[in-house]
Amino acid sequence: VQLQASGGGLVQAGGSLRLSCAASGSIFSINAMGWYRQAPGKQRELVAAITRGGSTNYADSVKGRFTISRDNAKNTVYLQMNSLKPEDTAVYYCNADVTSGDPLRRMDYWGKGTQVTVSS
Repeated sequence: VQLQASGGGLVQAGGSLRLSCAASGSIFSINAMGWYRQAPGKQRELVAAITRGGSTNYADSVKGRFTISRDNAKNTVYLQMNSLKPEDTAVYYCNADVTSGDPLRRMDYWGKGTQVTVSS
């Protein structure tokens, strides 16, 4: 199973970006999916997560600005980021709780990360 993230880049404060992360491989089902971020010198933190059924949760710092969604048919999770702030600058990683393989097993997978830089 591989997770391929895209959509990062450089944007001015107040701007928007949309991240995508597609899972591929011998996937039986994907349970929760999420986005984490890690800024220089800081620990990786949860940004947003979404269950297969669509229930979501967000870090307090992004509530009202970021929206997570997913397309189960495409095994893809999205993160729409609006009203970006310089403190949102970080490497963003996607994560998925995947059941796959033969025999089936459930594991956590991580994408390689995509850089988001917000200039002031």
